[in-house]
Amino acid sequence: MEIRTIGVLGAGQMGGGIAQVAAAAGYEVVLADASIELAQKGRSKIDAILGKQVEKGKIKAEDKDALVARIKPVASSADFGTCDLVIEAATENVDLKLKLFRGCDDAMKPGAILASNTSSISLTRLAGVTKRPELVIGMHFMNPPPLMKLVEIVRAVQTTEETYVVTRAAAEKMGKTVTVSRDAPGFLVNRILIPMLCEACFALQEGVGTAEDIDTGAKLGLNHPMGPLELSDLIGLDTVLAIADVLHKDIGDDKYRAPTLLRNLVAAGWVGKKSGRGFYIYEDGARRSAPLR
Repeated sequence: MEIRTIGVLGAGQMGGGIAQVAAAAGYEVVLADASIELAQKGRSKIDAILGKQVEKGKIKAEDKDALVARIKPVASSADFGTCDLVIEAATENVDLKLKLFRGCDDAMKPGAILASNTSSISLTRLAGVTKRPELVIGMHFMNPPPLMKLVEIVRAVQTTEETYVVTRAAAEKMGKTVTVSRDAPGFLVNRILIPMLCEACFALQEGVGTAEDIDTGAKLGLNHPMGPLELSDLIGLDTVLAIADVLHKDIGDDKYRAPTLLRNLVAAGWVGKKSGRGFYIYEDGARRSAPLR
């Protein structure tokens, strides 16, 4: 099977980034969200991001225009009928994803592959609500997709070898390095990452160190490019909490439990950089410490 047109469901931070890398690889992209306005807003954001790269001389204006022209905003997943591959990139909520998978499955043509960008939810469960379980697979892009080189492919119990081979080839055409995971809670990357992020939050909650000290320690002591708390803010604290809860519930080990501080920040709506506040406060293009309560 040849992939020519890719549908992306979700025009936010992850979905918009996936649409951008797919279009940059030469694919025609159908971008959907809850409304045509949100899909158009997602394409406009991609246009603005690439416009800054044009200003810096990193890409040519005509190349930017051609890339954006390959992204077609649509009103909903009902418009995915022409797609050879659809990548769902909605919020990390199992009930929502199950609903979206049913809708995509109904709209897609026979033989088309349905993938999820989920970072923790069982692909086998998602596949089970479709009429094409053998064509369901995980494509977990790292955040932000245009910059991060990895795609974690997750094989559901039902995923066929052909589905895997075609999906891997599409990811590699987008310039990504691929790792493969069995369908287990958190897969590979987040099973390793989430306990570290939560432990950093526990250290902050217990007053062992400030957010800056914790992040500086990880960057300079462990040679990490970002500290665990600033990384959590970038990912979104709501997403970190959702993944931690899936790991804790499905594995049953307390090392995956979420700190009270993390739950409180999410409950307050302070979910990181996208909301302007998380472990840090983001305003006027700068970052500063957030008071800890």
